[in-house]
Amino acid sequence: MAFLHGTFLPLFLHICLLSWSAWAKVKVTMHENVEVYLGDSAQIPCQYSFTDANSEPSFVMIQWFVRAAGNSSRMRIFYGDDSQQVVDNNTEYSGRIEVTSDQHGTQLNIQEVRLSDEREFFCQVNGLAAGNAEGKTHLRVFAPPEAPVIEGVLTGISVTREGLSKVASCEAQNGFPKPNITWYRNSIPLMPTPGLVNVLTLVTWDSREFYSVQSTLEYKVAKEDKDAHFSCEVSYFVPGAIRTVESNSINITVYYPTTMVELWKESPQGLVKEGDTVELRCQGDGNPPPTFIFSREQEQDVHLDSSGDVLILTQVSRKDSGIYQCRPQDTDSFTEVKGEMQLTVHYLDPVVVVPKDSEVMLKGEDLTATCNALSSLKTSTVWYKDGRQVGTGNMLHLQDATYETTGEYKCEVTVPSLPTLHTSGSVHIIVQGGPQLVGVDQEVQLEEAAGRMVNLSCEAQGYPLPSISWNIIGSQNWHEVVSRANEHMTHSVVSVKVTSDISAQCNASNDMGTEFKAFSIKAIPRVTTTAPFSPAEGSGVIIVVIILCLLLLAILGSVLYFLHKKGKIPCGRSGKQEISTKEKTTKDDIVVEMKTNTKNEEAVLLKAVNGEKKGPNDQ
Repeated sequence: MAFLHGTFLPLFLHICLLSWSAWAKVKVTMHENVEVYLGDSAQIPCQYSFTDANSEPSFVMIQWFVRAAGNSSRMRIFYGDDSQQVVDNNTEYSGRIEVTSDQHGTQLNIQEVRLSDEREFFCQVNGLAAGNAEGKTHLRVFAPPEAPVIEGVLTGISVTREGLSKVASCEAQNGFPKPNITWYRNSIPLMPTPGLVNVLTLVTWDSREFYSVQSTLEYKVAKEDKDAHFSCEVSYFVPGAIRTVESNSINITVYYPTTMVELWKESPQGLVKEGDTVELRCQGDGNPPPTFIFSREQEQDVHLDSSGDVLILTQVSRKDSGIYQCRPQDTDSFTEVKGEMQLTVHYLDPVVVVPKDSEVMLKGEDLTATCNALSSLKTSTVWYKDGRQVGTGNMLHLQDATYETTGEYKCEVTVPSLPTLHTSGSVHIIVQGGPQLVGVDQEVQLEEAAGRMVNLSCEAQGYPLPSISWNIIGSQNWHEVVSRANEHMTHSVVSVKVTSDISAQCNASNDMGTEFKAFSIKAIPRVTTTAPFSPAEGSGVIIVVIILCLLLLAILGSVLYFLHKKGKIPCGRSGKQEISTKEKTTKDDIVVEMKTNTKNEEAVLLKAVNGEKKGPNDQ
């Protein structure tokens, strides 16, 4: 044994020295890292060379090792040379790996890469006399996580709460390696800040070796956050890069106290008048929106009946004018924030007209009537008579009154800035005085043919209403055909038959005096003629003939009367004497017939002179 020890020791040292010198002749080159997606195939190359190309060995052995997870020991998973390729059995890579080699290198191919494959792989090259060498590559496996899911708190967060409040949580599941989560407010990253921002992160690793990350954002909420949008972003590694995925944005409900209150008139639009229904609305900037208490400034302790943020006033009057206020119901002091507005209810009182109702004035007098209506706004007054405008302003001046002044005067008061406000009143003016006959002529002269009917008209104004009477001389055949009166005028018409010259007088009288109007009618006798004549000559011829006939009858009557007085014509004798003048028969012949009888001649004479008279009722 001692011999063997003494014999082989130098030989062993010699072989080791030879091996040490030969090892330096092998050079192995490998990538530091190889990155691959989960489930893909991984290729890990191993390149080797010899420093002395003239002494390349004829035999090269290649072995692949993997460092066991969690310890420093190594496990072989493959060995081979030019004659054989062997995958070690009973390893987790049995059946999943394949090694290809050539004179310049070898490559390990791993199928269906698992998360547990993220480890170091060693390639060892043994060139016998050329020596040994090895290199290593770290295989990195990547599995992108699922898209991040963000959830905001469902309840509102009060800005008055002390400390930080949970705002939202964000989770990214099933990633490898561990993903990271970053928070954003309105697309601006939120960095942890004491008293303002804090992020709590929880990382879990399941049996499949996936990582899930849950992040919770704690935040000091302010009023400005009511419109802010929060989101989270997950960042993760992929082969050769870093990728990010952003979640949806959320808006949180922020509760904050009311710091400003506004009160306004919702309806009606424009000015308010008595009788309107008024709706007042109150709104504050607090959240949740508070309910309000309504009151009037002069009666702050009296709460008006309202509904939420609306106060409705029905059938308002001027007494409802004033300053209205509203306050959040959750405040205990009237010194807190409030809204207020001035409500003015406009009005127009009924009109007052002076003189009232009616006024009697003497003809020729002056009168001033006034029309006034109390209003909260500027008014406009217009006077009308019989639908025609007769004046403007609240005073109406009537000067030198005549009967035409009599009538009803209406004043209308309006509010230009609020046309729905209007009122009116009236006064009845009566002008008192003696009768005044209509027409400028006090005497009317007429000519009319005898036997015709003539209508004489008389109208009289006055107050008291005058009565009309007629005095007619020269005809008893007349009667009144029209007699009517209204509050202003009396009207009378008489129909008179012209038998001779007539004098008529219309008398209008009342308590204030009498007025008359005279009519003079000259009767023109009717004359017929047998000679043809033209219309231009006929009227003159007829008049001459009538006059001659009348003179002839008068002379004949005088002669008969004279003979009777002398006894030349007996009274008891009856007889008939016809005097006729016959000429050519025409419809215009004039026939004069004289009959004598027992009637006395005086009657005949009067009849011949004055013509036949009829009673006052004959037509």
